Amino acid sequence: MSFRKRIVLAAGVAVSVAIALASVAIYLLVRDQLRGQVDADLNRLAGGVFAIRVKNTTGEVDLGKVVKGALPGLKAGEKGLKSVEVRVPKDALGGTVGYAQFVNAKGRVIGPPREDVKLPVTPRTLAVARGAAPAFFEDTEVNGIHARVFTSKVGKERAVQAVRSLEGVDDTLEQLLLVLIAVSVGGIGLAVGLGLAVGRTALRPVRQLSEAAEHVASTRDLSRRIEAGGRDELARLARSFNTMLAALERSLNAQRQLVADASHELRTPLTSLRTNVEVLAGAERLAPAERERLLGDVVAQLEELTVLVGDLVDLAREEEAAPVQEDVRLDALLAAAIARAGRHAPAHRFEAELEPCTVWGSPQRLERAVSNLLDNAVKWSPPDERVEVRLAGGELTVRDHGPGFAEADLGHVFDRFYRAPSARGLPGSGLGLAIVRQVAESHGGAVSAANAPGGGGLLRLRLPTVPLDLVAPPSTPALATS
Repeated sequence: MSFRKRIVLAAGVAVSVAIALASVAIYLLVRDQLRGQVDADLNRLAGGVFAIRVKNTTGEVDLGKVVKGALPGLKAGEKGLKSVEVRVPKDALGGTVGYAQFVNAKGRVIGPPREDVKLPVTPRTLAVARGAAPAFFEDTEVNGIHARVFTSKVGKERAVQAVRSLEGVDDTLEQLLLVLIAVSVGGIGLAVGLGLAVGRTALRPVRQLSEAAEHVASTRDLSRRIEAGGRDELARLARSFNTMLAALERSLNAQRQLVADASHELRTPLTSLRTNVEVLAGAERLAPAERERLLGDVVAQLEELTVLVGDLVDLAREEEAAPVQEDVRLDALLAAAIARAGRHAPAHRFEAELEPCTVWGSPQRLERAVSNLLDNAVKWSPPDERVEVRLAGGELTVRDHGPGFAEADLGHVFDRFYRAPSARGLPGSGLGLAIVRQVAESHGGAVSAANAPGGGGLLRLRLPTVPLDLVAPPSTPALATS
């Protein structure tokens, strides 16, 4: 079952349960209201029943509206007693509002002159007449009609029974039940239909996301994008998916470009190295001096190839493992790098102004980036010229006193394998500054290149800093000058 069908099914079941519960609640509420009205009418009917017209041998005495309390004096079998008639209240048009009768504790019934109505007299009814039980309502069958009977005590050892038919209530409830069933079935069908429509509309971004993922998985085409409108969760998911596809596309393109550039750059030294090795294979035909020169060339080419492979490995590394990330005192790391560069390039002078600065990152990667900046400055600065290094506010600037950058080269200084025409005769692979940019971007920073006033190149490395009061002091002090 698809996700959309599961949502429609869940919505349909939820709506069905809600409609069913609402229908049951409505039915029970109406039923209680109707039967409560019948009970209230029976209570009023029982309170309005009276007895009239007592006939004896001497004449007729009209007792009028004798309240129920007067009946206890009328006993069956009493001398001269002919009859006692029970009357019930009338409605506004003169019709009776129900049927009622009196019952004494011995079960004698005194009621209106209607012999066709026989209300059941049970032991519970006699208990009410004796005062041994409370008044009560009950459903019963009277002459084959579903009716409601109310029994309560009146006077001395007597009870009154009032009855009303429930056929009207039953008919109303039956019609209400049919209406509720029809409404429930229609509501469930409508809910399912609307659920299908809403599910199709609401899940369109999910369907597009699934189609895009399947398209990328089957074709390896990362250029596919999803239209994302709105601010809901699905729209944010679509935008996140587009961002992920764009990042994957950039990464794949960069990987392909790296492989292409690396194969191109490796072809030349490998060809030269192969040629020299083939020449050395016939070393018996070479003079000793020529053989020594070729061996030196082979060793130098192997060293360049080793450096190139190391740079390629560093450049292809996407991220560092979590354990190497830590607080790094950049000023101390830079001071140590300047000291090493001074030992490797004794003909150059380094002038450093380093403010205390802490960044979060990989010490090894940051050290490699800083060393590459210093090596680049040494490569372009003439001997006995100074290399100026400044660190302030998380920005490192390295200035050499060489020829500077050509305007056409400024936008490509940090590109992979890019070498200016003037640098093609110098040692290097064109990856040093590309590694600097990668390290900067992986640490949330940036790099830039410019020509310094008065001549020379100026490279900047900017990194986000960590407040010094949150980290421990460094073990190696920063250098003021070197």
